[in-house]
Amino acid sequence: MTVLDDRTEMADDMGELTLDVMFESLEKMPIPEGTKVEIVGGNIFMSPQRHTHWQIIFDVLEQLRVSYSRAQLASDVRIDFPGRLNGFACDVAAVADGAVKDDKGRWRHQDVEFVAEVISKDTAANDYGPKKTAYAIAEVPVYLIADPYQGRCHLFTQPKDGEYMTETTVVFGTDIDLTTTCVALTLTTADFPRD
Repeated sequence: MTVLDDRTEMADDMGELTLDVMFESLEKMPIPEGTKVEIVGGNIFMSPQRHTHWQIIFDVLEQLRVSYSRAQLASDVRIDFPGRLNGFACDVAAVADGAVKDDKGRWRHQDVEFVAEVISKDTAANDYGPKKTAYAIAEVPVYLIADPYQGRCHLFTQPKDGEYMTETTVVFGTDIDLTTTCVALTLTTADFPRD
């Protein structure tokens, strides 16, 4: 059993298992630089970032600068979402103009307007499953999955009752029209690399 297991088990026994307890324990562990760490449904996931992954993230962030200031954008920064122990490190998140961080210095999920996740083989099921559900419950207006293995983007919009009502799938190289959403731009995928 690891130190993290010991601490989270003790916290759970005392009824105190929270995202803060879990992340505090993780911060004390020797996690390699460049490793994304997030908690999905109480489960800890760590995945190294590949170059292809980062290229897509960087491309999306650059394009979002048309509609968002640098201060409104985040990458691999913890945001807590609805559901049991959901502390996500979204690949890309954009918050509404005028959004204010909570008393712990974190963006609130209620202010998130856009999320993009770039698929990693080991955690793809999270992005297509519980994270998509949590984003819909949080009513994130625009959720984009970029999948370099498929060479496709999956766009989810119009969250209602914990589900996205609209899904659009495009192949890399096709523009994604977000002009009718709060993002208010056309996202170009021509330079998204494939794995």
